[in-house]
Amino acid sequence: MESDFSINAYANLSVTVVGLGLIGGSFAMALRDLGFKNLWGIDINEATVLEAENMGIIDKGYTEAKYPLEKSDIVIISLYPEQTVEFVKENIDNFKPGAIITDTAGIKEDIVKKLSSFLPNNVDFIGGHPMAGREGSGLGQASKDIFYGASYIFTPTENNKDINIKVLECIAYLLGCKNVVKMDPKDHDEVIAYTSHLPHILAVSLINSDIFNEDTSLFAAGAFKDATRVADINESLWVELINSNRENVIKNIEIFESKIQEIKHAIAKNDTDLLKHEFKKASLRRREIV
Repeated sequence: MESDFSINAYANLSVTVVGLGLIGGSFAMALRDLGFKNLWGIDINEATVLEAENMGIIDKGYTEAKYPLEKSDIVIISLYPEQTVEFVKENIDNFKPGAIITDTAGIKEDIVKKLSSFLPNNVDFIGGHPMAGREGSGLGQASKDIFYGASYIFTPTENNKDINIKVLECIAYLLGCKNVVKMDPKDHDEVIAYTSHLPHILAVSLINSDIFNEDTSLFAAGAFKDATRVADINESLWVELINSNRENVIKNIEIFESKIQEIKHAIAKNDTDLLKHEFKKASLRRREIV
């Protein structure tokens, strides 16, 4: 699919990025590098808007949304889930007719359901989730290369226009994403509970263990650092993501608890055959992840 498009087909579109933090700032950087003609940013923090302007990653920044939204063909909302819903609701009359709206939040079913209940027919919201990130938060951590080699998930519904889905898919590839996947919003949240939410919970639990003390860093080699990398976390965002996906997260924690208990019992019984089986199985599965 990548060979079927180029930036020339989209460069004249006007794009607004809402929320100039880690992901939104990375979007602005990457889109600027691609050569989009009109690129605007919205953020409630005036200092962040000025910083983005001074960096040259947007043409103009705003703390009020009305003007850029009225002129934007594509709006990329990079806010917390509830903020995303509130932003769309508050600006429902400001979007350009025919505009494509997408988001970057790590949950999809609740957002899609809420927005579908009040969005007019003359704008098209298509849920999106770039599987990209890094430790820390804020514009200072943003990078145009954050999407390179990543997967991008879209969660369209039967109400979305095929041409608009294609536009977002093409832009994702232009950003450098390796895989672009379409799936149902509910299925997305079930999968993400395992591949994203659970690993963050495990990293937090490991580094917050009562075993941790002032000498831990002296003995923390690659394994511990790799396992706890994502524990450097935006706590407000992740509490909202996990609570919004509560049922799926709890289900995955319970499955993990069962597996860790199985390994614990194998160790207690000196069941070397089971341990070798589990370790070998893990090695083979890990090598399948590219």
